[in-house]
Amino acid sequence: MQITIFGLTISSSWGNGHATPYRALIRGLHRMGHKVRFYEKDVPYYARHRDFREIPYCDLVLYPDWATIYRDALAFAARSDVVITASYCPEGARISEEVLGLGRPLKVFYDLDTPVTFAKFASEGETEYLYPQQISAFDLVLSFTGGTALRKLERDYHAQVARPLYGCVDPDEYHRVAAVPELMCDLSYMGTYAADRQAKLNALFLETARRSQDMQFLLAGTLYPYDWQWPKNVQHLDHVSPLRHAALYSSSRATLNITRKDMAESGYCPSGRFFEAAACGCPILTDAWEGLDTFFSEEEVICVDSADVVVRTLRSDRGELQKLAERARQRTLDEHTGDDRAHQLLGYFDEAMSQHRRAQSEVA
Repeated sequence: MQITIFGLTISSSWGNGHATPYRALIRGLHRMGHKVRFYEKDVPYYARHRDFREIPYCDLVLYPDWATIYRDALAFAARSDVVITASYCPEGARISEEVLGLGRPLKVFYDLDTPVTFAKFASEGETEYLYPQQISAFDLVLSFTGGTALRKLERDYHAQVARPLYGCVDPDEYHRVAAVPELMCDLSYMGTYAADRQAKLNALFLETARRSQDMQFLLAGTLYPYDWQWPKNVQHLDHVSPLRHAALYSSSRATLNITRKDMAESGYCPSGRFFEAAACGCPILTDAWEGLDTFFSEEEVICVDSADVVVRTLRSDRGELQKLAERARQRTLDEHTGDDRAHQLLGYFDEAMSQHRRAQSEVA
C-alpha cells in the first residue's frame, strides 16, 4: 500500500510533539511492507534543528512552498492508496481542499491536536490547516485524543468515521540505557513552553524544586521566557535531541507529565512522550485526566496534584518506584508501540473503505 502524508514535521522534534510519534508509526508501517511518502514544508525553525534530511523507512520530501510542488505532489497523491493531511500542516486547509478532489485514494485527516482545533473553531471559525466543513468530506478522521473528541467530530462536524490514533513509541529508539552524568536528576520534565501548562508546571515542578534544595531537577524545552528566574537546582536545556531522549529518561529518578488545558479537558489524551518515558523504564508522575486508566493503572503511573505529593513521591522508596516503572514499561511494549498503532491504522483504513463502498452502493 502507498500512503502519502502531508504533515507538520517528521524531520525535527524541536518545539513539537508530532515528529517522534510519526516516526514510530511510519516505521511500523514500513515493517509491514507499506510505503510512505511524507511531505514537509522546509521552514527555517525546523531546518535549524533538524534531526535528519532523509530516513530509510520513509520517503521524505522537503519543499519550499505548496505552489512550487503542488502539481507533482497531487499527481503522486492521486496514485496513492491513502492520502493523509494532518493538523498544523502549513497551508493544510488548502492542501486538503485539493486532496478531497482526488478520485482514487482513501482520504484521511489526522488531528494530533483535536481539542486545540475545536478551540480555534470556536474562537476564529477555522484554522490554517482545516476548515470545519471539510471534516465531513473525509472518509476517515483520526484523532490523537479520544473520548468526547470523537463524539464531537461525529455529532457536530458529521465525520463519516472518527477513530482514535493515540501517541506511540518506537522501542528500538526508546529503551533503558546507561545514565549520563550531565543529565542525572531527581525529576525531569520535557515540554515546550505553553501558557496553559504554566500553572501546573509551577505548582508541580518549580515549587517542588524550591522545596527540595537537596535534589536536582532538569527541564528540557524551548520557547520559555528568556528573563525567567529559575530555581538554582533546576537545569534548563533548550532542546534535547531524540537521540538523547532515552539517556535523559534513563538518567532521571522520575519524570513529570503535564497535559495542556484543552487536551486535559477533553480527556483520553496521552502524549507521545508519555509512552517514550515508560519505554525507557522511567517512573512517571502525571496530572490526572479522564481516560488515563485506559492506558495506565495506578500501579503503573502516579497521579500528582500538588508539590506536596511530588516531594513525597520523590522521597519514597526507589525500589518501589522502579517496580512501578517496569510495569508501565511492559504495558507500553504490549499496547503502545508504533507497530501497535500501525495495525490499528490499517484496521481503520479497512473500516473506512468498507463504509465508503456501502455508501456508493446505496447511491447506485
